[in-house]
Amino acid sequence: MTQAELAARAGLTQSAVARLERGGSNPTVATLDNVIAATGQRLILAAEPARASFDERQLVERLAMTPAERLANFTASSRNLDATVRRARRAND
Repeated sequence: MTQAELAARAGLTQSAVARLERGGSNPTVATLDNVIAATGQRLILAAEPARASFDERQLVERLAMTPAERLANFTASSRNLDATVRRARRAND
């Protein structure tokens, strides 16, 4: 379908359709719905819960620890990270 055909079906000008196709256009949902309907399709919007950006299981485990256990865990992790960095630097030398 050409821009002119889509424009005629959607009740827009050809230049308006061209602007929609350009990067950076910011059409309203109503405009998108209108243009998509002109192609015989239906616009469906849905909201889904966002997935956590962290391991929730680890968070629960850490919260179950006492402050002293958390500190000991952090200290051990910090030592492991330092050792890994030293090994990486030696490997690159």
